[in-house]
Amino acid sequence: EIQLVESGGGLVQPGGSLRLACRGSGFTFSAYPINWVRDTPAKGLEWVSIIDHDGGHEDYGTSVKGRFAISRDNTKDTVYLQLNSLKTEDTAMYFCTTPAMDHWGKGVLVTISS
Repeated sequence: EIQLVESGGGLVQPGGSLRLACRGSGFTFSAYPINWVRDTPAKGLEWVSIIDHDGGHEDYGTSVKGRFAISRDNTKDTVYLQLNSLKTEDTAMYFCTTPAMDHWGKGVLVTISS
């Protein structure tokens, strides 16, 4: 069974940083790109970032480019999302997904508030 489990969410002040992790199991993790997607009541679902299977290529949504950084450690079957210079509008549930978005984790809540 394919599973993705996110961790690392929490409450952070504006301008702060947080690192999310997504651990995969039940499939050959190192063979697949992984997405990060977020969901807010105001904007709905927003694609955040993707990293290819070996970490050689990454891409970001416009609203996070230059502030977030995606990476992976295939020895740990884990993808990370480093969130820097956080803004209140980054408050969301963050999910990792398989490339076709046919498998999702349960998500972690990131709250940016002073």
